[in-house]
Amino acid sequence: MNVSESIIVITGGGKGIGNYLAISLSAVAKKVIVIDNDSDSLAAIDKSYGIATYTCNLVNPDEVNKTISEIFENWANPTVLINNAGYIHSEPLFNMLKREEPKHSIENWKKTIDINLNAVFYTTSNFVEKLYAKRVKGGVIINISSISAQGNAGQSAYSAAKAGVEALTATWSKELGMFKIRCAAIAPGFFNTESTKNSLSENTLSKWEQSVPLKRLGNLDEVVSSVRFIIENDYFNGKVLSLDGGLTV
Repeated sequence: MNVSESIIVITGGGKGIGNYLAISLSAVAKKVIVIDNDSDSLAAIDKSYGIATYTCNLVNPDEVNKTISEIFENWANPTVLINNAGYIHSEPLFNMLKREEPKHSIENWKKTIDINLNAVFYTTSNFVEKLYAKRVKGGVIINISSISAQGNAGQSAYSAAKAGVEALTATWSKELGMFKIRCAAIAPGFFNTESTKNSLSENTLSKWEQSVPLKRLGNLDEVVSSVRFIIENDYFNGKVLSLDGGLTV
């Protein structure tokens, strides 16, 4: 599959990694379409990039169904879906320092699973259904996971969600292969993004950076090149591309 001939749908493309992917890929892809729940972020995307935008609450299955249907009606057969939308949440299972409520918040658990796992399921199921209905020959699903899928202390819900995403990646690669649809994932480590800086203290982020064998955070261009590799390598399927500089958690 050639990027230049691809219509690419990216969730969570209003800011962060997704926004960088959308802008970078718009220079080489046939078309880039961004879905995000933040209409202000979508409105801020420079119109000169030619990126089509759709506002959608990705944790609402009815909204997702409607949005994906509109995309396939308005654009001729998207073939690449990048499930990038996510929410980083750090909270241990039990925190003895919180005397009033030391257990992990049920509300935070549900929110984290909803955004990071359920949204991937809703979006992909609708996308694949439309690919099949339109008899599109081939497609690629790229799920953005995280190094936390390995089990990162202090991130019970987030780690569980991303581990689930990687399990779905392997499962869908087996289920969808008969339709010439590949499914793969990218698991970034710590990257130089606003979401990383906002979710970790400066001291904690510095410690992680020094734990990386390469002694630096990842650059977003390295995520872009990984996405292009997966799209264009027709035999890469069912695997997670770890993009962490050699870091283990």
